[in-house]
Amino acid sequence: MENAIHSWLEQASRLGASDLHLVTGYAPYVRLHGKLSVLDGANLELEYLRELMRELCGPPQWNQFSLEKNLDFAMSHETDGRCRRCRVNFFVNQNNYGACFRLIPDSIPTFGWTGFPRDLAENLANQQNGLVLLTGMTGAGKTTSLAMIVNLRNEQGNCRVITVEDPIEYVYPRRKNTIVSQREVGNDVSSFADGLRYGLRQDPDVVLVGEIRDRETAQMALSAAETGHLVFSTLHTRDAKGAISRFADLFPQSSQPEVRAQLAMSLRAVVSQHLLPSAFEEKRELALEVLFNNNPIASAIRTGKLETIDTAITTGRNEGMISLDESIRRMLSEGRITREVALQHCSDRGSFY
Repeated sequence: MENAIHSWLEQASRLGASDLHLVTGYAPYVRLHGKLSVLDGANLELEYLRELMRELCGPPQWNQFSLEKNLDFAMSHETDGRCRRCRVNFFVNQNNYGACFRLIPDSIPTFGWTGFPRDLAENLANQQNGLVLLTGMTGAGKTTSLAMIVNLRNEQGNCRVITVEDPIEYVYPRRKNTIVSQREVGNDVSSFADGLRYGLRQDPDVVLVGEIRDRETAQMALSAAETGHLVFSTLHTRDAKGAISRFADLFPQSSQPEVRAQLAMSLRAVVSQHLLPSAFEEKRELALEVLFNNNPIASAIRTGKLETIDTAITTGRNEGMISLDESIRRMLSEGRITREVALQHCSDRGSFY
């Protein structure tokens, strides 16, 4: 039974797909360059898919899935003699079963392959302390970008890195004079917040928190940044301004002024990622919005006047900032995306006419 899923994963890997989807009543699908494409095969029947899923994980995980109707874990599969990792989600929908497999490259990608600017990554990796947030929708490549940034510190040496992930995706290579501890929520630690709390007792220089989902994790991340650690994490928002708003909204209204004051002091940068369809080949192009904290932005965060942040980004070009629309405009002028794609994803359509 288990071999069927491994066979589909092998096909997905050879195609260069990012995800494999198995849902009752549908044939297996993959996401290739952002679009869904069917693999060969008949529609999956309920009991057949259920047994495939059950055989893929151990009894404790299956019992957890039976109770909670959702399960996240990581697994490995072999393609052409190379071991590949996957992030897996099992789910139930209307008493049917489904599974989604995110295929993870077998090594941390290069900056040239992803299109993430190396100079920006080095700037973020070499911050001495504070909070760095990567934002974007699911599938925008936040985890990959964080892995590349943190791996720069890993390669530089003389660094203690602690990650808290759900689940562990990229595995960092061992480097001289660097120690990396990767902890998985559910297996090694009960929550992101606990991983942060105990991680701070392990003498870290750099802390990576896979995602800030709740108030406790957000407060722990702020406290770690305030006490001299460099903290990286992600939020699911469309833009940099939304990340700041979302972070504050995790707290009660009465606490938000204090949280905004902390954030104004501790935030170092917000990078918002968007993957857009390419104009000239089957791939996607990376568009970025980049915010670095400076006096105008810190003031906007502290006072809650977030509507001024867009202007601060535009006027902060000399400091390395760029708005999403400017990033899209550059990609359009270079012929990397079509005008139609630019208009679909920009904020101010009028500026593209």
